Amino acid sequence: MSNQKEWENICETSDILPNIGVCALFKEQQVAIFKVIDQTGTEQLYAINNFCPFSKSNTISRGLVGSLDDKIVVASPLYKQHFDLATGICIEDSTVSVNIYSVRLNGNNIQLAA
Repeated sequence: MSNQKEWENICETSDILPNIGVCALFKEQQVAIFKVIDQTGTEQLYAINNFCPFSKSNTISRGLVGSLDDKIVVASPLYKQHFDLATGICIEDSTVSVNIYSVRLNGNNIQLAA
């Protein structure tokens, strides 16, 4: 059995504006994908579950991206909890988290690990 991940094209990098999320359907799950540009101009991709456990709604992709304590976060648009985009852990309540997904840029395609 191979340990290599299989990757699935989700969208092109030009489909996502910097520091704004988009939602994609991946393996019957809504995934929020973010292309974040840091202060040095470096582009990072993040993918987390779009379902907010506090509001019980698929709204994470509409949240505001920012930083708290050197962590890149998204603020849930309804109740404003912050989720670390790298780990999925809620900053205000570390017992709550959302799933994260392996994401990469391959050429011009943003891909998620299948």
